[in-house]
Amino acid sequence: MATDLAQDVFLKLWQKELDFTESHTKSLLYKMASDAFVSHYRKTQVAHKHENSLDLSYETNDPQQELQYKELKNQYENALIELPEGQRIVFLMSRTEELTYKEIAERLGLSVKAVEKRMSLALKELKKKLNVR
Repeated sequence: MATDLAQDVFLKLWQKELDFTESHTKSLLYKMASDAFVSHYRKTQVAHKHENSLDLSYETNDPQQELQYKELKNQYENALIELPEGQRIVFLMSRTEELTYKEIAERLGLSVKAVEKRMSLALKELKKKLNVR
């Protein structure tokens, strides 16, 4: 994670095409790295909060239905884990907290279109993994 964040920060700095001044560039790198880490930490905390808040309970007296439910629940949880982090966070915020795309975009610092795209990709991937038509 640290190397990915460092690489992202260097890439962002490179894209800005700033004039190199050792003291200015060094402090800018530290600030950008700190911001990137805080942003990543917040996103992972949101994801962990949503994963822990999932309550997938189901009651039945039929053992076969209960077995089918457990299998489907396991498939769903595995499919969620396999989703890319951005898609998983958007999906969980939409489905568990019932937030609008605009609210999700504001919380994550994304555009509404980016949230829509992530949600679309997440739903497509979940349907494929769960064999839903």
